Amino acid sequence: MKRRDFVKTGAAAGLSAGLTYLNFPVFGKNAPSNKIVVGVMGVNARGNWLAQLAAKQPNAEVGYICDVEDGAVAKGLKALSGIQSKAPTVEKDIRKLLQRKDFDALMVATPDHWHAPAGIMAATAGKHVYVEKPCAHNPREGELLVAAGARYGRHIQMGNQRRSWPNMQQAAAEIKAGVIGEVYYGRAWYVNNRKPIGVGKKIAVPATLNWDLWQGPAPRRDFKDNIVHYDWHWRWHWGTGETCNNATHELDCLRWMMNLGYPTKVTSAGGRYAYPPDDWETPDTQTVNFEFEGGKSVSWEGRSCHPFPLEGSGRGFAVFGSKGALYCNGSDAYKIVDNDNKTIKEVKQQDPPSRSVTNTVSPAGEYLDGLHIQNFLDTIRGNAKLNSEISEGYRSTLLCLLANIAQRTGRVLHTDPANGHILADAAAMKLWSRDYENGWAPKV
Repeated sequence: MKRRDFVKTGAAAGLSAGLTYLNFPVFGKNAPSNKIVVGVMGVNARGNWLAQLAAKQPNAEVGYICDVEDGAVAKGLKALSGIQSKAPTVEKDIRKLLQRKDFDALMVATPDHWHAPAGIMAATAGKHVYVEKPCAHNPREGELLVAAGARYGRHIQMGNQRRSWPNMQQAAAEIKAGVIGEVYYGRAWYVNNRKPIGVGKKIAVPATLNWDLWQGPAPRRDFKDNIVHYDWHWRWHWGTGETCNNATHELDCLRWMMNLGYPTKVTSAGGRYAYPPDDWETPDTQTVNFEFEGGKSVSWEGRSCHPFPLEGSGRGFAVFGSKGALYCNGSDAYKIVDNDNKTIKEVKQQDPPSRSVTNTVSPAGEYLDGLHIQNFLDTIRGNAKLNSEISEGYRSTLLCLLANIAQRTGRVLHTDPANGHILADAAAMKLWSRDYENGWAPKV
């Protein structure tokens, strides 16, 4: 019997009087009975990485991988073969996988249109959920995902891993302690050098791909040769553009460090500028501004197809206050300057400890991402609290989704600071949700 099952049984039997599941001597956190078994959905790229990190965590195992493309399945199996002795079971249909009772949590790293629906299905089936950013393809899905976690008592954590990075936690604490005074403005950015994706040709679906399951909740479209595996990001039908693909991280840091909730106003300018017309629908160049109660605002600039850095880095953020500013270059490092631009403190990203959370001498990326996964698994065990509840992940995702709605409608959005809903704009609110393939609409 696993410890968390023992806790439920023991509580029902009246075991108390100071002997709790946290100090019961038989069940240490790394006891075999406390092993956490996870399933990973989507293992072609990011999910492959997450699967490896999960498998390297103490007393954890990837019991299942779920993917609809044979090549991705092979990549997942190969990656895990060098980490754990037991090969995971392969299941292509997430609905069948979630009928299994012998695993604890689902990690979701699929295309964006699957994130919330899969997370909701998993929570409903009694699984804890680690979902990659963005946690939803549209705001309504995000609301449902938060509701599912609450209704079924499941832990849901988004892949906003900076919330678990030690120096980012320290930076947040310093800002909240007043090191740069009263904060009022945050700026974030991301640049890349992505190439054109061309105009896709309608071709037969490869025999290695289950195109119906790949589309899942999304209304059916013909298969084209420039969708799978990556360029779905730039189609509104499945993707959410560079805002949700990358801005989520830095905007999440700004919300966290500036103590921001839902915005009151959102504006966006940009478009598909870099290349001749192709199938890329989302902006490749975009500037978004958010206003919040209390006289605070945030801006984000994204350039998907021009790599010129801002503030000396390809991504990052800065927080401005009455006594100075804090700057982060996208890593787990930061510096603080005063109003004369004099550096008063600089914190560099540390090398991972010799025995990291993955029990190896790990590169920094593995160590830092592993911290977020460790936090998720330890929370399931009852030994920690999530560094970012899904309600926080959703609020940060919502900023990016509102940016997309403002961009697509060409409107200034006025929003309710209580829940982020768009006010007095029925046309914009039509994008609050989406149409679903018959029988696939998420429900809580």
